[in-house]
Amino acid sequence: MSSERSTREGPVEILLVEDNLADVRLTIEAFREASVSARLRIARNGDEALVLLRRGRGEANLPRPDLILLDLNMPGVDGRTVLAEVKADPALRDIPVLVLTTSSADHDKACAASLGADSYFIKPMALEAFVDLIRVIDRTWIETA
Repeated sequence: MSSERSTREGPVEILLVEDNLADVRLTIEAFREASVSARLRIARNGDEALVLLRRGRGEANLPRPDLILLDLNMPGVDGRTVLAEVKADPALRDIPVLVLTTSSADHDKACAASLGADSYFIKPMALEAFVDLIRVIDRTWIETA
């Protein structure tokens, strides 16, 4: 996205795991509007996310994400499974995983917490509110990544 941080060499690497194309576009636009220096790699489902994470350690040598933004409700391998696998893998478990979902259900929040999510955010649908959320994520998670 845009501006470089003086405390970091280059943009932060973020894996966005999101099956909804409109939400992917909204997230990208929110990062731009918030002027957060980040390189977003998109996984359209849980299967793709796990492949990207494992390939980052293997032959493709993809950059390891500094942060994972994870939707919970996706077809096939859902966010809960991705979260459980990331937190069970010694090579990945220290990557902060922020759940970014439309679900405000208490059981989803409790499940995410029990699986090791580092934080839980409900996706705003309006761009301005999403930009504000990305700024919070930037201050709380990205600046320290």
